[in-house]
Amino acid sequence: MKKVGVIVGREWSFPPRFIDEVNGRNVGVVAEFVKLGGTKMDEKVPYSVIVDRISHEVPYYRSYLKHAVLEGVTVINNPFMWTADDKFFGASLCKKLGLAHPKTMALPNKDYAAGIVKTESLRNLEYPLNWQAVVDYVGLPCILKDSHGGGWRGVHVCHSIEELIRYFDGSGLLTMIAQELIQWDQYVRCMCLGRDLVLPMPYDTHNRRYISDENYLAPAMKQRVIDDSRKLVDALGYDMNTAEWAIKDGVPYAIDFMNPAPDMDANSLTSEYFEWVVKHMADLVIDRAMNPRPQLTELKWSKLF
Repeated sequence: MKKVGVIVGREWSFPPRFIDEVNGRNVGVVAEFVKLGGTKMDEKVPYSVIVDRISHEVPYYRSYLKHAVLEGVTVINNPFMWTADDKFFGASLCKKLGLAHPKTMALPNKDYAAGIVKTESLRNLEYPLNWQAVVDYVGLPCILKDSHGGGWRGVHVCHSIEELIRYFDGSGLLTMIAQELIQWDQYVRCMCLGRDLVLPMPYDTHNRRYISDENYLAPAMKQRVIDDSRKLVDALGYDMNTAEWAIKDGVPYAIDFMNPAPDMDANSLTSEYFEWVVKHMADLVIDRAMNPRPQLTELKWSKLF
């Protein structure tokens, strides 16, 4: 009997529904919540697959999952790949993959941890920052946001250099990016599972809700966002992700596509999308349990370029 473990945070709808779905298949794979109480360096891991929903917020879980990969467990998503969770890196990755992406510029931090003496520790940085060069590149209005943030938190639309500096001055220890603002005609969030399955879900960014409309995108555009989403998850090594596309003048711009613990809550997704996620996540973990794919061999990207 193969075992699948699930590591979760506060979400309540997806995990138990997913576990029931896997166990109800009766195919020689059982799923359960992982229980941890400290991990020895040579400890065996009893799972063939672990689904990770929260290690980005619980460092001990991340350490355990890296250990699990070394023990031959398939972790969704591979914890070594999660180190790529950086929106500026994502922008550069899109450029390498030939995908449309808003112009993006990484900025030095406003503040630093205790022990950093600005006049001594930061001698590689130019000061003051050339804000005119920033807006000359990304344009105005522009977006200022945390390079490692998510959930639309701390995202600011800036209409002037003064406004950009004001929001930057409040960013503290965060590493911010300035980004071209795309005034989109359509917006779609794609649920990506297993690097091949992609479900485009039209999304209303103003009311923060999904729209159930199979005809929202023209067939050619729908296929393009599916194909472009596959390129991204294949490059990132994510088996569970969402990729968001802002479509302007017939061009889909990759906006947010590094979400390796994507929203799978029944209260957010429509019932149609939720059931699709549960079914295909169960398909994915059962396949990975029955047909192991060692993840240590994935830690290289050169072949993708």
